[in-house]
Amino acid sequence: MNAATTFPNQDAVADKFAAFAEGDKAFIKLLMENALQDESLIDGLHRHLDRSAKASFLNALKLEKIGEWLGNSAPTRLQIRLMEAAKASQHPAYAALKTGLTRSGGLDRAYPKI
Repeated sequence: MNAATTFPNQDAVADKFAAFAEGDKAFIKLLMENALQDESLIDGLHRHLDRSAKASFLNALKLEKIGEWLGNSAPTRLQIRLMEAAKASQHPAYAALKTGLTRSGGLDRAYPKI
């Protein structure tokens, strides 16, 4: 793996998900445009979900908003991986992300039922 695919690291991406301001959304959207950054994006999302799961206060509404935004913004190639990340645990943090992803309908748009 070369240095270009390891930047940004998962902690930096997790910090962007934690803040989730307009500038952070633009950064995440830029990551989603480059297929070489998919691993960094998914690893950062997992790190953010793990941090949220360990936090003393769970902001489920924010996680749902992140899921909905990701479902609406992510390219087709990421839709299944995002849903897999949301289903990786039964913790309410993961469930909140899954709720947002499902509400966005991104997976259904990417892979319509026949």
